[in-house]
Amino acid sequence: MNVPKHTSDIFELLSKGQFICSNSGKDSVRKLYNIIDENFDDLHDYFSSINFILERGDEYFMFTREENKADLERKLEAAFKWIDILDFFKTVDHSFSAGYRFTPSDILVKLTVDVNMKNKLEGLKKYSGGKEKHAEILDKVLDQLRRDNFIELENEITNSYKTLASFHYLERLILSINIAESVKNEIPE
Repeated sequence: MNVPKHTSDIFELLSKGQFICSNSGKDSVRKLYNIIDENFDDLHDYFSSINFILERGDEYFMFTREENKADLERKLEAAFKWIDILDFFKTVDHSFSAGYRFTPSDILVKLTVDVNMKNKLEGLKKYSGGKEKHAEILDKVLDQLRRDNFIELENEITNSYKTLASFHYLERLILSINIAESVKNEIPE
């Protein structure tokens, strides 16, 4: 098995739950993306030997692992959080996806005229440590997205962000939920 010399750098990022995206603003991350893309089979075999599964997404790479049922509840709670967050940002703009650029101030301005968006942001309070002000809630949610490598601060002066290719992971998470027609009436709204 022939693994590239940057394998430790790849492992360091992915083992922290991060994504390696093709559209990252960081040259080093884009370089790692290309290395994985060119050596995917070798790296997949290498990482699987240490119980990490290298997954290829839509312009991103990530690790998955076999996990026990105790972790299932934690994962479901995380999925609910991401559903709420994705729902909010799709309310901000239906085209909010990988490559989308925005500033928090743009979103806060939209809040003043969109009651539905304001209600959804207030619903995110539970993920922001109980912050009361809209700007604080939004900052906490953006910080979470940034830490989990779904968005990247593109310009510190204008405080503008770019949504990374890994955002497709969240979209696919939602699209993979299939509720049978027979139980739709049993789910409270």
